[in-house]
Amino acid sequence: MIPLETRTWVCDLASAREPGHSEFQPMTNVIIADHQAIFRAGIAKVLAVEEDMRIVGQPQSSEQLLNALEKLRSRVLILSTSFLPQLPEIQEIASRRNVALLMLVENTETASDFMRMGVQGVIYRCASGNVVVEAVRRLSRGEPFLQSPNMDSEVSEDLVGARVRDRLSDRELRIISAVVQGYKNRDIALQLFTSEQMVKNALRNIFDKIGVSDRLELALFTIHHRILAQATASVPPAPGQRRNGHNVDTRPMAATPRSTTIN
Repeated sequence: MIPLETRTWVCDLASAREPGHSEFQPMTNVIIADHQAIFRAGIAKVLAVEEDMRIVGQPQSSEQLLNALEKLRSRVLILSTSFLPQLPEIQEIASRRNVALLMLVENTETASDFMRMGVQGVIYRCASGNVVVEAVRRLSRGEPFLQSPNMDSEVSEDLVGARVRDRLSDRELRIISAVVQGYKNRDIALQLFTSEQMVKNALRNIFDKIGVSDRLELALFTIHHRILAQATASVPPAPGQRRNGHNVDTRPMAATPRSTTIN
């Protein structure tokens, strides 16, 4: 049985925003550039249900991003801070092709710092579907958008995230953190010095505790609830694991029983 709060969140994510009016709105073409595939898919899922928005590209590398800006007809580019080294070149092309830049920043960063770099809008990774849609709409109209830290809800008011966090062990938080970063089960098993089967079993338990059905819903739920996102980011690394995710222990991974893969 999926908890009520999770069902409510999934419905809110799918709808993203109730139409406020019925007059015609021009189509807004959007490019989503982020190094996290799960997050790209999440934003695309939010925007895809909007009748006036269309995803025209989802580049992963800097080369793909620059190529998409030059060749695709777009109005808004959503890009993560991983592309900051290429920002001057991105801004030059965007200015020439009338593309507004919406920067996607980490929850621990200060949004206003990025506005001073010359982008037209800034949102946090923890932004709800409503905020993402509103930001894209404002930029498409030539208006700036700066998400304030409490635009969605204050951390103290995130009761759902707090309840879920309290149900999870440090080991489960490490696994969730790895999933959000895009690691596969085998990689997570190596990080935690355990078997791939144990990771699969742990994911099943995590899915049940949170009330989600797959890795994408898990990642989006984590990002949406800031308390949980902060908990996964701050959990101490596994023994022998560096903060950058590389292992210093070279012990072989335990034998992995054959099992059905969890998507």
